[in-house]
Parts: sequence; C-alpha cells; structure tokens
Amino acid sequence: MKSFHRPRWLNPSLLALCALWLAPHAANAQAVALAGMLGSKALLVVDANPPKAVGAGDEYQGVKVIALSKEEVTIEVNGARRTLRLGEAPVSVGARGGSGKRVILMADSRGHFVNSGTINGRVMQYMVDTGASTIAIGRADADRMGLNYQGAEPVRMNTANGVAQGWRIKLDSVRLGDVEVLGVEAIITPQPMPYVLLGTSFLRQFQMTRINDQMVLEKRN
Repeated sequence: MKSFHRPRWLNPSLLALCALWLAPHAANAQAVALAGMLGSKALLVVDANPPKAVGAGDEYQGVKVIALSKEEVTIEVNGARRTLRLGEAPVSVGARGGSGKRVILMADSRGHFVNSGTINGRVMQYMVDTGASTIAIGRADADRMGLNYQGAEPVRMNTANGVAQGWRIKLDSVRLGDVEVLGVEAIITPQPMPYVLLGTSFLRQFQMTRINDQMVLEKRN
C-alpha cells in the first residue's frame, strides 16, 4: 500500500495572499509560493491557482522545479531562478528588465520582513530595516556575491568588539521580484550578518504602506 505524506501547511492564508500579490504592474511576472512538501514533490501555488505537486525536473504553469530539499525548492521561470522557502510570502518571478512597480511583503512569526532578492544579479536573503540608513551587507555575503569592495571608500563602524573598518560601495542593481532599483548605496560590514539589511538608501525609492502583517512597497516615479 502506498504511504500518504500529509502536506505541511505552515500558513493557512497562503492562497489568499497569492491573490493579494497579483497587481496590474506585474502582468508579465508570476507569483509563486511554496505551500508545503508532499513526499519528494513540492506543493506550488502559482498565480493563486490550486496547489500542485511538482517534482524535480517537472514544470507547472511555466514554473520548472530545479531542485528541492526538506524546507525549500529552487524554481526557474523564463531563465530566472529563485529559491522558495516554506512559510515565506510568494515571490514574483519571470519578468524581464525589472519593470515592476509594486512589491508585497509578509512579516514572519517575529514580525520581520524577510525574503529573497538579488544584488547585481546574485541571490541574497534580506531583511527590511527601516532604522538603517543604507543597505548593510556582511563581508562574507559580499564575497559570495562577488562584490568588489576592497578598493572602495573605507568607513569606521562601531561594533560589539569596538571600532572596525567597513567599506562604502555603490550597488549596480537591487531587485525584489520584478522591481529593480539601480545605483544603490551600501555598506560592507566586517562582521558576518544573517541577512542583508535593506535600509533607507533602498527604501526611500518607495512609498511604504504597513497593513497588519503586510508591507506594500510602491516604487516612486
């Protein structure tokens, strides 16, 4: 007899959230969320359609599953790859050129807005920090993303271990979903960080609206 693996639903409102994610500006993109795992397949919600179990190498609604593990799945849409994690808000994938204007973020269980995006085309995990003046990137993440900061402007930073040297750089591109901002200032910190912090050097490009556990970012003209 076949064993049945019950899906691990972490957020019962996930389907409704997918509908909220869709906006006229994102017509060329798709909203994709990982709703759970069913055995060796990922339960994907694409553009608010019913969840579909998709295995590695298979495709559904133009979304191809590249690889999956216990808590995450790597997908590809129109050549763009993203990593989805259980419990995270839907991500917008597949749009070309970063022409979108609107991003909807969902707070996690701690009230933080954490998700994935790209810096200079390299995937990063970020957390929104309205109290930070710039984007802040740990040195290890900067090295992983191939950022050239060694010859950049040095800055002195106060850390838990005293004063340390960081570097001020200009990022070519910061992208969330299909929304892209060019030429964003950032600081590379000498100490490792669990996330890239999205500070006001990025956020000031948007009109921010907080509605309960949602944050809506509307790009300014």
